[in-house]
Amino acid sequence: MFHIVLLEPEIPANTGNIGRTCLCTNSHLHLIEPMGFILNDKNLKRAGMDYWKDVQVTVYDCWEDFVEKNKDKVRIPSAPGEGTMGEGKASLWMATTKAQKTHDQADFKDGDYIMFGKESAGIPEELLMKDKEACIRIPMASEQRSLNLSNSVAVVLYEALRQNQYLDLTIEGQLHHHTW
Repeated sequence: MFHIVLLEPEIPANTGNIGRTCLCTNSHLHLIEPMGFILNDKNLKRAGMDYWKDVQVTVYDCWEDFVEKNKDKVRIPSAPGEGTMGEGKASLWMATTKAQKTHDQADFKDGDYIMFGKESAGIPEELLMKDKEACIRIPMASEQRSLNLSNSVAVVLYEALRQNQYLDLTIEGQLHHHTW
């Protein structure tokens, strides 16, 4: 199972779409406040459709709350030059347009966390600076600011799943009225 972490998401429709993606990929969604909406927001539920009630989601009061509650499971970025706290744990990948390596260069493992920042500003540079090797980006035209957050989550998550033979996801589809 992969973990998708949204740091201070602002747009409910993006979070609803991401929740649906998490449900369809057996991924756990972690939401770090403050958020730009409330969880019962009608736009969130509209984007997540009837899937939202089944999403495995955990909400944290702030970054420090996330760190405290996950420090035994995931390597948390520490001060620059000090590596990461908690060797031997799941990795925390930070998706950012500022990274020097691409998402397909990451070595994703089952259980890893992939964090995305808020739509207007991304992950704070102070946090990115703590672990340059954990920063990944999706290639795109240099004159563009960024992809939509929910699209970015889908691109990176499916690369992580591909690298892990899609874990326990259904690979083959079925026709409804015919057989192949």
